[in-house]
Amino acid sequence: MPTPPFAPARHLVHVALHTPSHSGVGDLLSYASDRALPPGTLVRVPLGTREVLGVVWDADAATGELPEGATMRAIAGVLEGVAPLDLPWRKLVAFAARYYQRALGEVALAALPPQLRDLRPEQLARRLKRPAKAAGDTTETIENIALSPEQESARARISSENGPFLLFGSTGSGKTEVYLRCVQEMLEADPTSDFPAQALVMVPEINLTPQLEDRFVSRFAPRFGAGAVVSLHSGMTNPQRLKSWLAAHSGTARIVLGTRMAVFASMPGLQLIVVDEEHDPSYKQQEGARYSARDLAIWRGREQGAKVLLGSATPSLESWHASRPPTPEDPEGGRYVRLHMPSRIGAGALARVKRVDMNQQPRRTVFSAPLLQAMIDRVGRGEQSMVLLNRRGYAPVLHCVDCGWKSDCPHCSAHQVFHKTDRTLRCHHCGYTVRVPAHCPTCGSPDIHPMGRGTEQLEEQLAALLRNVQRPDGNPARIARIDADTTKAKGALEEQLAQVHAGEVDVLVGTQMIAKGHDFRRITLVAAVQPDGALFSSDFRASERLFALLMQAAGRAGRDAAYVAAQATQAEMWVQTFHPQHAVYEALRKHDYEAFAAQQLKEREEAAMPPFAYQALVRADARTQEVAQGFLQAASAAAHAAALPGLDGTVVLFPPVPLTIQRVANVERAQMLMESSSRAALQRFLAAWQPVLQATRSQPAHKGLIRWLVDVDPLAI
Repeated sequence: MPTPPFAPARHLVHVALHTPSHSGVGDLLSYASDRALPPGTLVRVPLGTREVLGVVWDADAATGELPEGATMRAIAGVLEGVAPLDLPWRKLVAFAARYYQRALGEVALAALPPQLRDLRPEQLARRLKRPAKAAGDTTETIENIALSPEQESARARISSENGPFLLFGSTGSGKTEVYLRCVQEMLEADPTSDFPAQALVMVPEINLTPQLEDRFVSRFAPRFGAGAVVSLHSGMTNPQRLKSWLAAHSGTARIVLGTRMAVFASMPGLQLIVVDEEHDPSYKQQEGARYSARDLAIWRGREQGAKVLLGSATPSLESWHASRPPTPEDPEGGRYVRLHMPSRIGAGALARVKRVDMNQQPRRTVFSAPLLQAMIDRVGRGEQSMVLLNRRGYAPVLHCVDCGWKSDCPHCSAHQVFHKTDRTLRCHHCGYTVRVPAHCPTCGSPDIHPMGRGTEQLEEQLAALLRNVQRPDGNPARIARIDADTTKAKGALEEQLAQVHAGEVDVLVGTQMIAKGHDFRRITLVAAVQPDGALFSSDFRASERLFALLMQAAGRAGRDAAYVAAQATQAEMWVQTFHPQHAVYEALRKHDYEAFAAQQLKEREEAAMPPFAYQALVRADARTQEVAQGFLQAASAAAHAAALPGLDGTVVLFPPVPLTIQRVANVERAQMLMESSSRAALQRFLAAWQPVLQATRSQPAHKGLIRWLVDVDPLAI
């Protein structure tokens, strides 16, 4: 029988619900219960006219009982069969909510599987009755491959020291094998907690999980059972995500592979966290609670007593600085342990970097003659090439020769991109799509042409340029494209990658999704055809991102030393640039990340930029730019009037400005930057500013404001 909406009950429980911080509801709501419920229990509770999922956060501190005769709304049901979420998980959620300036319940409920929020207790009970794959020990042993001296040195230090660790290994140095061996060593050791030991392995993007899952399943399923390895990412269906989450929460799954959301997985036996490609900006959430999964992994490891291993060939400057060795000027050094693996497995050489000065090429050249000839030679020998362009679609814009019209999006401060395959103009910001017009919408001229290039156009041009080029078997060259447009269908990416691995593609064209993490064995040439756009960006991180992307792309070439030797060839990275002497390309030519990082950190320190300072943004969205900036100006003035902590000079508030793309989906966007040399001072200011921001939002002058949000440690300014 359901519990009545208002009922006398003996116990008081405080429940975290999915209520945004600006709603004014508060972090916890109190409910009555007819029995004591431990913190972490999942419950269904009434909220207004709805019934929602909540997490019991704590009980009455004194007696756990309501005063005599008191009544309040009672919980509607308990999700029996799911063990309470433990204290380390609740601490992680509480820290994330506090640090990233979000409501406790918002973070807690967003961290749970979506289907769990919709299931009633009886539905979950039926779901739990279904048999799950066992993950118990089997009799089979793991057949390990021999580690190189560098790999063995890294493994030994990870085993014997506490970390956190930054594994700085060049592309192809065998970082994944070190991850596998560390996970194996941890799983096979005697458990030190009430749960079997568990490991969390994170990758930045969904498209990297299938190949990683294959390696982990093949390595560990024979030893620990078919259900020992599960995945957690947004590309899974809701039932799949619930199944994986329950396996991790119960301890049945020993290894969880996932993207940034997996950092919140409930893993009571967690003893090791691996963050692969830790530099990747995809670890920073860009909607809702804007957390950094990499940074939360470091915090969670410290709090839960788990070792944390960050890996990258091009570490973020924050992690590189945090792993600096002690010096006479800096005797303490960084708080991370830096491990170095500079050599490629099999003694394969890193790709030789060749720069093509596009100032010396004919105007509007897409593929320079030497690059084109190099690709033709590769096709003739049966080798593969990869062409990188960080722009999908056929061309950025359509342009009218007569009146100058461009295919601007009517809802955004951006262009609609021309997609030739389906003859559409598509905005990559708001999704607005229209058919390509036959005539200029402004002057009626039929003379409209594409400007710029995207991956779709590169694919078409390469097909024309290589139409008479033959493979060793006499068949024509095969061109393929991998980007967000070609991988929309379920399983499309896996199918396309399988074709590349099987040697059924001669030239692969794509965006950055093909540049990192993939173990292509036959690619011996990589080309970046238009990389200069990031060199002069207003974003101070643009050079760091470009260097990382190009280094990662170069690492796709020549990964199989035996294959390269058999072909009597040399792996090459071609860069077509109008600025061949730029410091980014000079460092790339030498594969010298350390010199590049030293130069960038010197500039950052002189400019008091991260990691030598700490930043936060407040963003406002409104129907007009005046309303958005007006709210931010009023909030800044209110902060100074209230003399909030830090405004004596420790925290600096800059004037509000429009975003680079200031209008998206008819919403105007503005932002205001805060900086401080002290992370703690910035956090104190933000916590004190929250009620001021909410009070400012409620003033009649800001009625046109749609939303506002705080972004702590932003990656894009």
